[in-house]
Amino acid sequence: MKIQDGRKFSPKALEEIRIRAVQRVQDGESPEKVIKTLGFARASIYNWLARYRAGGWHGLKTGIRTGRPQKLSGSQLTWIYRTVVDNDPLQMKFSFALWTRGMICVLIHRQFGIKLSDASVGRLLRKLGLSCQRPLFRAYQQNAETVEQWKQTVLPEIKKRAKQVGATLYFQDESGIHSDFHSGTTWASSSRTSVIEATGANMIGAIDLRGQLQFMVVEGSVSSEQICDFLARLMHGAQKPVFLIWDGYPTHRSSIVRECIDSFEGKLEVFTLPSRSPELNPTEQVWNNVKNHGIGRKKVFGLDQLKANVIGQLRRLQKPSSIVMAFFRRPGCSYAPA
Repeated sequence: MKIQDGRKFSPKALEEIRIRAVQRVQDGESPEKVIKTLGFARASIYNWLARYRAGGWHGLKTGIRTGRPQKLSGSQLTWIYRTVVDNDPLQMKFSFALWTRGMICVLIHRQFGIKLSDASVGRLLRKLGLSCQRPLFRAYQQNAETVEQWKQTVLPEIKKRAKQVGATLYFQDESGIHSDFHSGTTWASSSRTSVIEATGANMIGAIDLRGQLQFMVVEGSVSSEQICDFLARLMHGAQKPVFLIWDGYPTHRSSIVRECIDSFEGKLEVFTLPSRSPELNPTEQVWNNVKNHGIGRKKVFGLDQLKANVIGQLRRLQKPSSIVMAFFRRPGCSYAPA
């Protein structure tokens, strides 16, 4: 389809097009469907939505715009819309499968360094034509046949091979933890929204079939180098081969990580879980325990204290392996130790 050239329209006509387009989005149509039918470049609709968010309908009028400065640009709104529509939170390394306003607040702050309240994010999502709705559960859009094959055929073969060569079998995963994560409600003035300043860290961990936990806590996002650092620690002093099962996170497939795996000269083999199947990885239950039982109800005043709390909870899980073994009895993971 040929892209319309806005310069060929009169200012008044463009104004009407902008208003009509945004109104259609407010009525529930997809922004990208709206702009496609109008024949303008995709970026246009998000620029118009950014203007509408900053100045209301008046912000769409031709000429000098008034209203509060735009916190989010059109390109940033494009990224937010595409991320929420095309991904579930698990793909963005959150521990919950459904998008919430608070989670999207964290997402925006993590990506752009911009802090918005839950209410502001709610208004933003509505202006993008999104709504809060009860989802149809499709097991995170996973392929049920692939999952069943993994349980019945692939993993038993991996375990059989591990037994033959005397390898230790680990499940590995990463997860982020933020100081504004809380499991419960809080008392606050009715006229003022409670605000929690956020700091964050990331956890990398692996558990074997005996319930032994190995972990590392890092600041910032998990890079290929940090994955390699964790693998080196896992392999340090290993007398037996190691079989490692993890997800298809892009960092796991990077050339740096592949070279690191090759450097162990066959002593480390990695296997990938079916896509969009985090419930198959018992290490996910480690993160759930840390967040809901170790961090979720504690006061956190800074990154150092957050890391100390996280490390303390992970160390507690290292001692009584029966707690970690219980994670293998959770729905989705009960297939693993048999």
